[in-house]
Amino acid sequence: MSIYQVNEKGYYGPFGGAYIPEMLYPNVKELREEYLKIIEEESFQEEFNQLLSDYVGRPSPLYHAKRLSEKYGTTIYLKREDLNHTGAHKINNTIGQILLAERLGKKRIIAETGAGQHGVATATVCALKGIQCAVYMGEIDIQRQAPNVARMKMMGAEVIPATSGSKTLKDATNEALRDWINNPVDTHYIIGSVVGPHPYPDMVARFQSIISAETKKQLFTKTGKENPDIVLACVGGGSNAAGMFYHYLDEESVQLYAVEAAGHGVDSGESAATTALGKEGVLHGSRSILMQTADGQVIEPYSISAGLDYPGIGPQHAWLFKSGRGSYVSVTDDEAMRAGLELTRLEGIIPAIESAHALAYLEKIPFKGDETVVICLSGRGDKDLDNYMKYFDF
Repeated sequence: MSIYQVNEKGYYGPFGGAYIPEMLYPNVKELREEYLKIIEEESFQEEFNQLLSDYVGRPSPLYHAKRLSEKYGTTIYLKREDLNHTGAHKINNTIGQILLAERLGKKRIIAETGAGQHGVATATVCALKGIQCAVYMGEIDIQRQAPNVARMKMMGAEVIPATSGSKTLKDATNEALRDWINNPVDTHYIIGSVVGPHPYPDMVARFQSIISAETKKQLFTKTGKENPDIVLACVGGGSNAAGMFYHYLDEESVQLYAVEAAGHGVDSGESAATTALGKEGVLHGSRSILMQTADGQVIEPYSISAGLDYPGIGPQHAWLFKSGRGSYVSVTDDEAMRAGLELTRLEGIIPAIESAHALAYLEKIPFKGDETVVICLSGRGDKDLDNYMKYFDF
Protein backbone atom coordinates (compact mmCIF):
# COMPACT_ATOMS: atom_id res chain seq x y z
CA MET A 1 0.00 0.00 0.00
CA SER A 2 1.18 3.53 -0.78
CA ILE A 3 2.66 5.42 2.17
CA TYR A 4 0.75 8.45 0.90
CA GLN A 5 -2.70 6.82 1.18
CA VAL A 6 -4.79 6.35 4.31
CA ASN A 7 -3.95 3.46 6.64
CA GLU A 8 -6.47 1.07 8.22
CA LYS A 9 -6.83 3.38 11.24
CA GLY A 10 -7.76 6.38 9.12
CA TYR A 11 -4.43 8.22 9.24
CA TYR A 12 -1.99 9.66 6.71
CA GLY A 13 1.23 9.62 8.69
CA PRO A 14 0.32 11.57 11.87
CA PHE A 15 -2.71 13.27 10.23
CA GLY A 16 -6.35 12.22 9.90
CA GLY A 17 -8.42 10.17 12.32
CA ALA A 18 -11.94 10.90 13.56
CA TYR A 19 -12.11 13.49 16.34
CA ILE A 20 -15.86 13.71 16.70
CA PRO A 21 -18.56 14.22 19.33
CA GLU A 22 -19.95 10.98 20.74
CA MET A 23 -23.33 11.66 19.11
CA LEU A 24 -21.75 11.52 15.64
CA TYR A 25 -19.91 8.28 16.29
CA PRO A 26 -22.69 5.96 14.97
CA ASN A 27 -22.91 7.91 11.66
CA VAL A 28 -19.19 7.89 11.07
CA LYS A 29 -18.83 4.25 12.19
CA GLU A 30 -21.55 3.19 9.73
CA LEU A 31 -19.82 5.03 6.89
CA ARG A 32 -16.41 3.66 7.79
CA GLU A 33 -17.68 0.08 7.88
CA GLU A 34 -19.72 0.30 4.68
CA TYR A 35 -18.14 2.77 2.23
CA LEU A 36 -15.49 0.54 0.67
CA LYS A 37 -17.84 -2.45 0.40
CA ILE A 38 -20.50 -0.34 -1.29
CA ILE A 39 -18.32 1.63 -3.72
CA GLU A 40 -16.51 -1.52 -4.86
CA GLU A 41 -19.79 -3.29 -5.73
CA GLU A 42 -20.22 -3.87 -9.45
CA SER A 43 -23.71 -2.29 -9.49
CA PHE A 44 -22.36 0.85 -7.77
CA GLN A 45 -19.46 1.17 -10.21
CA GLU A 46 -21.77 0.68 -13.19
CA GLU A 47 -24.19 3.41 -12.06
CA PHE A 48 -21.37 5.74 -11.00
CA ASN A 49 -19.53 5.43 -14.31
CA GLN A 50 -22.72 5.69 -16.35
CA LEU A 51 -23.69 8.95 -14.59
CA LEU A 52 -20.16 10.35 -14.95
CA SER A 53 -20.38 9.65 -18.67
CA ASP A 54 -23.98 10.51 -19.58
CA TYR A 55 -24.84 13.10 -16.94
CA VAL A 56 -21.56 14.82 -16.01
CA GLY A 57 -20.03 14.58 -19.49
CA ARG A 58 -16.81 12.74 -18.65
CA PRO A 59 -14.11 12.18 -19.63
CA SER A 60 -13.27 15.87 -19.35
CA PRO A 61 -10.82 16.91 -22.10
CA LEU A 62 -7.07 17.23 -21.61
CA TYR A 63 -6.43 20.38 -23.63
CA HIS A 64 -3.05 21.43 -25.01
CA ALA A 65 -2.95 25.18 -24.28
CA LYS A 66 -0.68 26.22 -27.16
CA ARG A 67 -0.56 29.98 -26.59
CA LEU A 68 -0.09 29.56 -22.84
CA SER A 69 2.67 27.03 -23.57
CA GLU A 70 4.42 29.51 -25.88
CA LYS A 71 4.26 32.21 -23.23
CA TYR A 72 6.01 29.99 -20.63
CA GLY A 73 8.28 28.12 -23.03
CA THR A 74 7.10 24.63 -22.12
CA THR A 75 4.22 22.22 -22.89
CA ILE A 76 1.11 22.91 -20.82
CA TYR A 77 -2.07 20.83 -20.72
CA LEU A 78 -5.26 21.83 -18.91
CA LYS A 79 -7.45 19.12 -17.38
CA ARG A 80 -10.82 20.68 -18.16
CA GLU A 81 -12.91 20.02 -15.05
CA ASP A 82 -14.60 23.34 -15.83
CA LEU A 83 -16.47 21.56 -18.64
CA ASN A 84 -18.26 19.17 -16.28
CA HIS A 85 -22.00 19.58 -15.70
CA THR A 86 -22.38 22.28 -12.97
CA GLY A 87 -19.02 23.81 -13.92
CA ALA A 88 -16.46 22.20 -11.62
CA HIS A 89 -14.89 18.99 -10.32
CA LYS A 90 -17.27 18.93 -7.32
CA ILE A 91 -19.91 16.90 -9.20
CA ASN A 92 -17.60 13.82 -9.32
CA ASN A 93 -17.81 13.50 -5.54
CA THR A 94 -21.50 14.35 -5.11
CA ILE A 95 -22.51 11.70 -7.65
CA GLY A 96 -20.50 9.12 -5.69
CA GLN A 97 -21.86 10.20 -2.31
CA ILE A 98 -25.53 10.37 -3.36
CA LEU A 99 -25.28 6.77 -4.63
CA LEU A 100 -23.67 5.79 -1.32
CA ALA A 101 -26.38 7.61 0.68
CA GLU A 102 -29.12 5.86 -1.32
CA ARG A 103 -27.62 2.46 -0.56
CA LEU A 104 -27.40 3.38 3.15
CA GLY A 105 -31.12 4.25 3.12
CA LYS A 106 -30.70 7.97 3.88
CA LYS A 107 -33.68 10.24 3.12
CA ARG A 108 -32.09 13.67 3.58
CA ILE A 109 -28.82 15.28 2.48
CA ILE A 110 -26.93 18.17 4.03
CA ALA A 111 -23.82 19.90 2.70
CA GLU A 112 -21.59 22.90 3.28
CA THR A 113 -20.35 25.18 0.53
CA GLY A 114 -17.96 28.10 0.11
CA ALA A 115 -17.73 29.12 -3.55
CA GLY A 116 -21.10 27.49 -4.06
CA GLN A 117 -19.89 24.88 -6.56
CA HIS A 118 -20.18 22.01 -4.08
CA GLY A 119 -23.58 23.30 -2.99
CA VAL A 120 -24.75 23.40 -6.59
CA ALA A 121 -23.34 19.91 -7.26
CA THR A 122 -25.09 18.57 -4.14
CA ALA A 123 -28.41 20.24 -5.00
CA THR A 124 -28.06 18.84 -8.52
CA VAL A 125 -27.69 15.21 -7.48
CA CYS A 126 -30.47 15.57 -4.90
CA ALA A 127 -32.77 16.84 -7.66
CA LEU A 128 -31.62 13.94 -9.84
CA LYS A 129 -32.52 11.43 -7.13
CA GLY A 130 -35.51 13.22 -5.57
CA ILE A 131 -33.90 13.53 -2.13
CA GLN A 132 -34.42 16.43 0.30
CA CYS A 133 -31.43 18.80 0.43
CA ALA A 134 -30.19 21.53 2.81
CA VAL A 135 -27.01 23.49 2.05
CA TYR A 136 -25.19 25.59 4.66
CA MET A 137 -23.36 28.61 3.28
CA GLY A 138 -21.63 31.53 4.98
CA GLU A 139 -23.59 34.78 4.85
CA ILE A 140 -20.67 36.55 3.13
CA ASP A 141 -20.34 33.77 0.53
CA ILE A 142 -24.09 33.98 -0.16
CA GLN A 143 -23.59 37.61 -1.13
CA ARG A 144 -20.51 37.08 -3.31
CA GLN A 145 -21.77 33.93 -5.03
CA ALA A 146 -25.38 34.95 -5.76
CA PRO A 147 -25.71 33.05 -9.08
CA ASN A 148 -24.82 29.77 -7.36
CA VAL A 149 -27.32 30.46 -4.57
CA ALA A 150 -30.00 30.92 -7.23
CA ARG A 151 -29.00 27.64 -8.90
CA MET A 152 -29.31 25.74 -5.62
CA LYS A 153 -32.74 27.19 -4.93
CA MET A 154 -33.87 26.38 -8.49
CA MET A 155 -32.87 22.75 -7.83
CA GLY A 156 -35.14 22.74 -4.76
CA ALA A 157 -32.42 22.96 -2.09
CA GLU A 158 -32.84 24.98 1.07
CA VAL A 159 -29.88 27.38 1.44
CA ILE A 160 -29.24 28.13 5.12
CA PRO A 161 -26.97 31.11 5.99
CA ALA A 162 -24.17 30.63 8.52
CA THR A 163 -24.07 33.87 10.50
CA SER A 164 -21.35 33.09 13.07
CA GLY A 165 -17.60 33.75 12.97
CA SER A 166 -16.26 34.93 9.61
CA LYS A 167 -19.55 33.88 7.94
CA THR A 168 -17.64 31.81 5.35
CA LEU A 169 -16.79 28.16 4.66
CA LYS A 170 -15.47 27.22 8.11
CA ASP A 171 -18.68 28.46 9.72
CA ALA A 172 -20.90 26.73 7.16
CA THR A 173 -19.08 23.48 7.99
CA ASN A 174 -19.68 24.04 11.72
CA GLU A 175 -23.42 24.51 11.10
CA ALA A 176 -23.64 21.42 8.88
CA LEU A 177 -21.96 19.31 11.57
CA ARG A 178 -24.45 20.62 14.16
CA ASP A 179 -27.33 19.63 11.88
CA TRP A 180 -25.88 16.14 11.46
CA ILE A 181 -25.58 15.73 15.25
CA ASN A 182 -29.29 16.65 15.56
CA ASN A 183 -30.40 14.38 12.68
CA PRO A 184 -28.13 11.33 12.88
CA VAL A 185 -30.42 8.58 11.59
CA ASP A 186 -31.98 9.72 8.31
CA THR A 187 -29.38 12.30 7.16
CA HIS A 188 -26.15 11.88 5.17
CA TYR A 189 -23.63 14.73 5.19
CA ILE A 190 -21.97 15.15 1.79
CA ILE A 191 -18.65 16.81 2.66
CA GLY A 192 -17.28 18.61 -0.39
CA SER A 193 -13.56 18.39 0.22
CA VAL A 194 -10.92 15.96 1.51
CA VAL A 195 -11.53 17.15 5.07
CA GLY A 196 -13.53 15.90 8.04
CA PRO A 197 -13.34 12.68 10.03
CA HIS A 198 -12.20 9.40 8.47
CA PRO A 199 -13.47 8.03 6.06
CA TYR A 200 -14.35 11.34 4.33
CA PRO A 201 -10.85 12.39 3.17
CA ASP A 202 -10.25 8.97 1.61
CA MET A 203 -13.77 8.64 0.21
CA VAL A 204 -13.77 12.06 -1.47
CA ALA A 205 -10.27 11.48 -2.88
CA ARG A 206 -11.40 8.15 -4.36
CA PHE A 207 -14.36 9.78 -6.11
CA GLN A 208 -12.12 12.59 -7.40
CA SER A 209 -9.35 10.20 -8.51
CA ILE A 210 -11.17 9.91 -11.85
CA ILE A 211 -9.34 13.18 -12.71
CA SER A 212 -5.84 11.67 -12.66
CA ALA A 213 -7.03 8.27 -13.98
CA GLU A 214 -8.32 9.99 -17.13
CA THR A 215 -5.27 12.26 -17.35
CA LYS A 216 -2.88 9.29 -17.48
CA LYS A 217 -4.78 7.71 -20.39
CA GLN A 218 -5.24 11.00 -22.24
CA LEU A 219 -1.62 12.03 -21.86
CA PHE A 220 -0.47 8.64 -23.12
CA THR A 221 -2.67 9.03 -26.21
CA LYS A 222 -1.25 12.51 -26.89
CA THR A 223 2.42 12.02 -25.98
CA GLY A 224 3.13 8.30 -25.60
CA LYS A 225 3.78 8.68 -21.85
CA GLU A 226 1.37 8.55 -18.92
CA ASN A 227 3.31 10.79 -16.56
CA PRO A 228 3.82 14.53 -16.87
CA ASP A 229 6.84 16.17 -15.29
CA ILE A 230 4.81 18.65 -13.27
CA VAL A 231 1.24 18.68 -11.93
CA LEU A 232 -0.35 21.86 -10.58
CA ALA A 233 -3.62 22.29 -8.66
CA CYS A 234 -5.09 24.86 -6.30
CA VAL A 235 -5.72 23.87 -2.67
CA GLY A 236 -8.22 25.07 -0.09
CA GLY A 237 -9.43 21.92 1.62
CA GLY A 238 -7.94 20.22 -1.42
CA SER A 239 -10.35 17.91 -3.27
CA ASN A 240 -9.41 18.80 -6.86
CA ALA A 241 -5.72 18.51 -5.97
CA ALA A 242 -6.31 15.16 -4.24
CA GLY A 243 -7.98 13.86 -7.40
CA MET A 244 -5.34 15.34 -9.71
CA PHE A 245 -2.46 13.93 -7.60
CA TYR A 246 -4.08 10.55 -6.79
CA HIS A 247 -2.52 8.30 -9.44
CA TYR A 248 0.81 10.14 -9.38
CA LEU A 249 1.55 9.92 -5.65
CA ASP A 250 3.96 6.98 -6.02
CA GLU A 251 5.47 8.31 -9.28
CA GLU A 252 8.33 10.17 -7.63
CA SER A 253 9.48 11.66 -10.96
CA VAL A 254 6.25 13.70 -11.11
CA GLN A 255 6.55 17.01 -9.25
CA LEU A 256 3.35 17.93 -7.41
CA TYR A 257 2.57 21.61 -6.78
CA ALA A 258 -0.35 22.53 -4.52
CA VAL A 259 -1.11 26.25 -4.69
CA GLU A 260 -2.75 27.93 -1.71
CA ALA A 261 -4.27 31.40 -1.45
CA ALA A 262 -1.88 33.99 0.01
CA GLY A 263 -4.62 36.63 -0.10
CA HIS A 264 -3.03 40.07 0.41
CA GLY A 265 0.29 38.37 1.23
CA VAL A 266 1.36 35.49 3.46
CA ASP A 267 2.33 37.82 6.31
CA SER A 268 -0.39 40.43 5.73
CA GLY A 269 -2.82 39.05 8.30
CA GLU A 270 -5.27 38.46 5.43
CA SER A 271 -4.29 35.11 3.95
CA ALA A 272 -5.30 31.46 3.64
CA ALA A 273 -1.79 30.04 3.11
CA THR A 274 -2.25 27.21 5.60
CA THR A 275 1.04 25.38 5.21
CA ALA A 276 3.04 28.63 5.51
CA LEU A 277 1.14 29.90 8.54
CA GLY A 278 -0.40 26.86 10.21
CA LYS A 279 0.57 24.27 12.75
CA GLU A 280 -0.77 20.86 13.68
CA GLY A 281 -4.17 20.69 15.31
CA VAL A 282 -7.71 19.35 15.00
CA LEU A 283 -10.44 20.95 12.90
CA HIS A 284 -13.77 19.56 11.71
CA GLY A 285 -13.04 16.05 12.88
CA SER A 286 -9.49 15.36 11.73
CA ARG A 287 -5.92 16.12 12.74
CA SER A 288 -4.23 18.27 10.13
CA ILE A 289 -2.42 21.58 9.72
CA LEU A 290 -4.48 24.69 10.39
CA MET A 291 -4.12 28.39 10.99
CA GLN A 292 -4.51 29.01 14.73
CA THR A 293 -3.47 31.29 17.54
CA ALA A 294 -0.94 30.30 20.20
CA ASP A 295 -3.80 29.04 22.38
CA GLY A 296 -5.39 27.03 19.58
CA GLN A 297 -8.17 29.35 18.39
CA VAL A 298 -8.77 29.12 14.64
CA ILE A 299 -7.55 32.19 12.73
CA GLU A 300 -10.04 33.51 10.17
CA PRO A 301 -8.63 32.96 6.67
CA TYR A 302 -8.99 35.37 3.77
CA SER A 303 -8.92 34.91 0.01
CA ILE A 304 -10.57 36.68 -2.91
CA SER A 305 -11.74 33.18 -3.93
CA ALA A 306 -14.60 31.87 -1.82
CA GLY A 307 -13.47 28.26 -2.31
CA LEU A 308 -9.95 28.73 -0.92
CA ASP A 309 -10.61 30.69 2.29
CA TYR A 310 -10.51 27.65 4.55
CA PRO A 311 -8.18 27.75 7.61
CA GLY A 312 -6.86 24.21 7.15
CA ILE A 313 -6.02 21.58 4.55
CA GLY A 314 -7.09 17.97 4.26
CA PRO A 315 -5.00 15.47 6.29
CA GLN A 316 -3.57 13.80 3.19
CA HIS A 317 -2.30 17.18 1.99
CA ALA A 318 -0.81 17.83 5.43
CA TRP A 319 1.08 14.53 5.07
CA LEU A 320 2.21 15.24 1.49
CA PHE A 321 3.50 18.61 2.72
CA LYS A 322 5.24 17.27 5.84
CA SER A 323 6.74 14.26 4.03
CA GLY A 324 8.05 16.51 1.26
CA ARG A 325 6.20 14.62 -1.49
CA GLY A 326 4.35 17.77 -2.58
CA SER A 327 5.47 21.39 -2.87
CA TYR A 328 2.91 23.54 -1.05
CA VAL A 329 3.20 27.12 -2.26
CA SER A 330 0.96 30.19 -2.46
CA VAL A 331 0.05 33.13 -4.69
CA THR A 332 -1.68 36.40 -3.85
CA ASP A 333 -5.08 37.67 -4.91
CA ASP A 334 -3.43 39.99 -7.42
CA GLU A 335 -1.31 37.24 -8.98
CA ALA A 336 -4.34 34.94 -9.28
CA MET A 337 -6.54 37.61 -10.85
CA ARG A 338 -3.87 38.48 -13.42
CA ALA A 339 -3.42 34.78 -14.25
CA GLY A 340 -7.19 34.38 -14.71
CA LEU A 341 -7.27 37.25 -17.18
CA GLU A 342 -4.15 35.92 -18.93
CA LEU A 343 -5.75 32.52 -19.59
CA THR A 344 -8.92 34.22 -20.82
CA ARG A 345 -6.99 36.36 -23.31
CA LEU A 346 -4.57 33.66 -24.46
CA GLU A 347 -6.93 30.68 -24.69
CA GLY A 348 -10.49 32.05 -24.53
CA ILE A 349 -11.16 30.17 -21.26
CA ILE A 350 -12.38 32.07 -18.17
CA PRO A 351 -11.21 30.06 -15.14
CA ALA A 352 -12.68 30.05 -11.65
CA ILE A 353 -10.58 32.32 -9.41
CA GLU A 354 -9.68 29.20 -7.40
CA SER A 355 -8.17 27.58 -10.51
CA ALA A 356 -6.44 30.86 -11.42
CA HIS A 357 -4.28 30.41 -8.31
CA ALA A 358 -2.77 27.26 -9.87
CA LEU A 359 -2.23 29.08 -13.17
CA ALA A 360 -0.51 31.97 -11.39
CA TYR A 361 2.27 29.71 -10.13
CA LEU A 362 3.48 29.07 -13.69
CA GLU A 363 5.56 32.23 -13.65
CA LYS A 364 7.40 31.05 -10.51
CA ILE A 365 8.61 27.72 -11.93
CA PRO A 366 12.01 27.87 -13.70
CA PHE A 367 11.14 25.82 -16.80
CA LYS A 368 13.92 24.29 -18.88
CA GLY A 369 11.60 24.08 -21.87
CA ASP A 370 11.12 20.33 -22.31
CA GLU A 371 8.68 19.72 -19.44
CA THR A 372 5.15 18.42 -19.76
CA VAL A 373 2.90 20.28 -17.32
CA VAL A 374 -0.69 19.40 -16.39
CA ILE A 375 -2.84 21.95 -14.56
CA CYS A 376 -6.17 21.00 -13.04
CA LEU A 377 -8.61 23.64 -14.25
CA SER A 378 -10.98 22.83 -11.43
CA GLY A 379 -13.83 25.15 -12.33
CA ARG A 380 -15.14 27.78 -14.72
CA GLY A 381 -15.32 31.49 -14.04
CA ASP A 382 -19.03 32.14 -14.61
CA LYS A 383 -19.60 32.29 -10.85
CA ASP A 384 -16.76 34.82 -10.49
CA LEU A 385 -17.66 37.30 -13.23
CA ASP A 386 -18.79 39.88 -10.69
CA ASN A 387 -15.41 39.65 -8.92
CA TYR A 388 -13.52 39.86 -12.21
CA MET A 389 -15.61 42.85 -13.31
CA LYS A 390 -14.99 44.73 -10.07
CA TYR A 391 -11.29 43.90 -9.95
CA PHE A 392 -10.52 44.89 -13.55
CA ASP A 393 -13.18 47.62 -13.71
CA PHE A 394 -14.84 46.11 -16.80
